Amino acid sequence: MSQILGVKFNDYGQVYFFSSGAFVVQEGQSVIVRTDQGMGLGKVVAVRPGEGEEPEGEHKPIYRLANEDDLRTVAENERLAREAFRFCRDCIRRLDLAMKLVDVEVHFDRSKMVFFFTAPGRIDFRELIKDLVREYRTRIELRQIGVRHETQMLGAIGNCGQICCCRRFLRKFAPVTIKMAKEQNLFLNPTKISGICGRLLCCLSYEQQGYEEFHKQCPKIGKRFQTTLGQVKILRSNFFKKTLSLLTEGGEEKEIPLEQWQQISKKGQAPAEERPESARPESARQEAAPREEPVQEEPLAGEPQEALAEGSEEASDAPREAQAGTPEDQRRSGRPRKRRRSRRPSRPPKPGE
Repeated sequence: MSQILGVKFNDYGQVYFFSSGAFVVQEGQSVIVRTDQGMGLGKVVAVRPGEGEEPEGEHKPIYRLANEDDLRTVAENERLAREAFRFCRDCIRRLDLAMKLVDVEVHFDRSKMVFFFTAPGRIDFRELIKDLVREYRTRIELRQIGVRHETQMLGAIGNCGQICCCRRFLRKFAPVTIKMAKEQNLFLNPTKISGICGRLLCCLSYEQQGYEEFHKQCPKIGKRFQTTLGQVKILRSNFFKKTLSLLTEGGEEKEIPLEQWQQISKKGQAPAEERPESARPESARQEAAPREEPVQEEPLAGEPQEALAEGSEEASDAPREAQAGTPEDQRRSGRPRKRRRSRRPSRPPKPGE
């Protein structure tokens, strides 16, 4: 029965799985495998027994076990990579290219050399490729990478004092946003929440799912709610202690467990400041409704006083002829009334006029 082998080609690379085929392999051995880029030498980091007959094409079998000659070839390739790094760096300075060389990788059979670099934008490196091909007489690839991949390849010590996660075990970079830092109540200091690469810390995404589930159970911060303790305001929440800080009507601050909040909160009731008008008591709505005072307009000087409003007690007792008025009054009441300006008092004559 064949084995399933986990093979890594470098310290920071991804683990690829192969079948042992007819070989018996132990963890820590080096094997030669055939990849899409050609032949390569990798180190076995995991071994597990195969589950019965492996489907054809599920895992590629290894080519063979590595021997002493293969290990010497790898050592020579590493020496060639260091030499190519220095030569390429000198060419970059001579051509005055705005790029930074990070690493050089030489394939096992020397069929290809890959130069990794970072740059703020697109680089015209056609002359650089010509110099490299003329020097090494093999296929040359220049691959631009980001600052996070640069830190992964070179390695560094993080703010926590340990080797960066991207160098130790991270194989894929998950998106990290500033929203994660806000939801975790972190102090938004760029030097505290950024890594060696200058980007947000990858570890911010490790506990994000737990924070999201916790915030779904918590009421909104800053809102007021009706509870058995009266009206309270939510001040803050504590993820580690699973508690809420409340401000009561008396100005007292209380910290209660999240489970207790589910008991004292009135379920199905909207926050106090957002409760709809129909849900408020009748007495509260009557007190809140402004009282409308009847507005009486005073007649202007020289105009007859208009009839009282319909429905009033005096208007119902008055005769209809008096309410209707004369035809002249009806025509006058149909036209818009003009407000008369009061005459200014004449100023006293000045002496000598």
